[in-house]
This record gives sequence, C-alpha cells and structure tokens, in this order.
Amino acid sequence: MNFLLDEMGQGAAEYILLFGGVIIIAILSLLIYKQYFPGNKDLNTGNDMDRVRKCTQS
Repeated sequence: MNFLLDEMGQGAAEYILLFGGVIIIAILSLLIYKQYFPGNKDLNTGNDMDRVRKCTQS
C-alpha cells in the first residue's frame, strides 16, 4: 500500500500533461490560421488593410 501514497512522479506527469495541452492548442491554432501564412496566393494584405480602414472610419 506504500505505492498508493508515493507521489514522487506526480509533478513530472503534470508537466507532461501541461505541455501536451499547449502543443495541442498550438497545432489547432496553426490549422485555423493557416490561410494567413505566406505561401497562400490569395492573400492580399493591401486590400485587407483598406477594408479595415474603411470599417474603422465610420
């Protein structure tokens, strides 16, 4: 029954879960925002900036 009270590896397991969660969130955000990364031919920042300026001038 001593092994039930032993918490020596608990900290390491928590760090593994924390880093795993951060990595999953990073991968999901990359998949969601992949259209904004270079290499996408349809990305036109000039038009996007003009649209933002027109919306904020109202």
